Formats: sequence, structure tokens, C-alpha cells
Amino acid sequence: MKLYAHPFSAYCQKVLIAFYEHGAPFEFAMLSPENPQTGAEFAALWPLRRFPVLVDAGRTVLESTVIIEYLDVHHRGASPMIPAEPSAALDVRMMDRFFDNYVMTPTQKIVGDSLRPETSRDPYGVQEAREMLDRAYRWLDQRMQDREWAGDEAFSLADCAAGPSLFYADWAHPIDPSLKRVRAYRQRLLARPSFARAVEEARPFRHLFPLGAPDRD
Repeated sequence: MKLYAHPFSAYCQKVLIAFYEHGAPFEFAMLSPENPQTGAEFAALWPLRRFPVLVDAGRTVLESTVIIEYLDVHHRGASPMIPAEPSAALDVRMMDRFFDNYVMTPTQKIVGDSLRPETSRDPYGVQEAREMLDRAYRWLDQRMQDREWAGDEAFSLADCAAGPSLFYADWAHPIDPSLKRVRAYRQRLLARPSFARAVEEARPFRHLFPLGAPDRD
């Protein structure tokens, strides 16, 4: 398998967590200006140029959630990312969409706006994104009342999505200290060996975070 990705990308980290949980071997195709040939291969595979992209035995797999489901089907290790029981699987998939849509998307809005020229910024949209994150944090705090992980009882696809989402969201719009369950869950994710590895691999690129990476984590 060959994974086209960048280690600082949240969605790439999401997939890397699943690879490390499965213990599945793969080639990491680093996407950066220093690797133009890899970039050209990537653009030929997926003209929309959104990563990560997985190539396995001639098949191209797009989108982080689908890549993780693909690994579960074709390269499953000791830690399946999707429960076998259908109702539990739906719960995991629901939480995966929650983290992507209601945590990562508003985080990207805040971060992306900071990269715009001053005259092109969208303060109203950024405020909406911050309000969305506050609502998402509060809902998640209730959700985690009797849970160790986001989906069912086991670490899953939902937690692969949660790790980088909460990691970067808390940098862009800090989780209120009163939301102790969310903050504790974020710390459990950071302590998980698969995500801890992804965080360490991305550490050399923290200077790329436009809002300034905090001196923690």
C-alpha cells in the first residue's frame, strides 16, 4: 500500500492512526514542495488534490473515512475500526461524521481565515465557527459521561477522527476548562500509542500552524 499524505494534516493523521492500530505495512508518499515527483503522481491519481489518498494493488481509495473502512475490510489487524454489530457500527459512523463536520470543519474555517489577506477575512464566519465548536464541545461533554471512547466500548473509527480534530480544535479555539470530560478524552487520545506516534511524526511541522502552535501537547 502507498499512502499519499502529509504528517501535519488532520485527515492524514486520522488515517495514520488506523494504519498503526492495524499494524498494516505501507509506504508513506510525502506530499511537499521538496517532492515534486510525488506531487505529480498524486495529482494524476486525484485531480482535486485533497489528501490523503491510498493506492493498493492498483486501486485508488479517496477520503479518510473510506480509507479506514477499506483497511478494515482488506487489511484488518487486531483492532478493527468498525464494530461487527450493525447498530454499534452506525453509532461509530455517526461519531466519525460528528468530528469531521462539527469539530474539524469549523476548526478549518478559523485556521483558513487566518491565512487570508486582511481585507478578505470573514470575521462573521469565524465567529459562527467558534460558536459551532462551543456547541460541539458541550454536546460531546455530555456524550462522554459514561464512555471511554466515542463510539462503542472499543477504540474505533470515531476515535481516529476525534484525535486530530480535538487536537487542532483546542489549539484554534480552546476547550473550556469546565468541560472536564472532553478535556480528559482529549488526553486519553493523546496517550493512545497510535495517535501519540502520529503527533510525534508531525511535531517538526508545527511552525506551519498559522495561528501559532501552543507550547503544549
